[in-house]
Amino acid sequence: MQAISLAYGSESQQFGELYVPLGTGSHPVVVLIHGGFWRAPYDLTLMEGLAQDLVGHGIAVWNIEYRRVGDPGGAWPGTLQDVAVATDYLRPIAPTYALDLDRVISVGHSAGGHLALWLAGRSHIAKTSQLFSPSPLQLTGVISLAGASDLELVWKLNLGKGAAAELLGGGPAEVGEHYASASPTALLPFQIPQVLIHGDADDRVPLSVSQAYTQQAQQAGDAVRLISLPDTDHFELIDAKSQAWTRTREEILALLKSPGKTK
Repeated sequence: MQAISLAYGSESQQFGELYVPLGTGSHPVVVLIHGGFWRAPYDLTLMEGLAQDLVGHGIAVWNIEYRRVGDPGGAWPGTLQDVAVATDYLRPIAPTYALDLDRVISVGHSAGGHLALWLAGRSHIAKTSQLFSPSPLQLTGVISLAGASDLELVWKLNLGKGAAAELLGGGPAEVGEHYASASPTALLPFQIPQVLIHGDADDRVPLSVSQAYTQQAQQAGDAVRLISLPDTDHFELIDAKSQAWTRTREEILALLKSPGKTK
């Protein structure tokens, strides 16, 4: 199915590709967020196969692009601001494309998994932060695929050879307020279901990152499940022909069965 390219801002990377299922009635929505350690060489084409698969199952997909590290205006705060604005852009386009804003989940891979989780915690961001938004779109649930879910841990483990510091402009001791606004673990609890899917053979973002996040989120009172996939690497999770993706799609459909809260 052909995607509809829509701009949510004036910069060249501020756009998304919207996939709308055939048929009438309102459509549940997946906000799809690609990874690549928040860096410019990686783009939304990584997720096109997943988008095509989901729209074939009756789900509208908003596959978003955003300014990354290396792009003008990327990194702190632009990367996160773009993802937030792109998600909130569902509000004005919902009537035109029959989108059901009571059933919206975010699904992200790797750095996109961090961003998918972060979207769920935006209402807890301090008003003094550059990332604050007064009325963020509320999600029904979140699925993180091998997500870089805890930015302090990503920094500590030096994942992506300094990727967290590149995104936020330094380490926790230097820009602690950035980590407090941008790391999902600092914004818990979200009070919506979260599913973390991670391969135990991942050499880019180790399974321990999702294990640590799950423990923190559960301690905060959130409904979080971690699905560990044996003999599965980092990129198998975004292969639309893989068993890992079949399992992910099942989780997406389950989260979208019940309407969420009114937006």
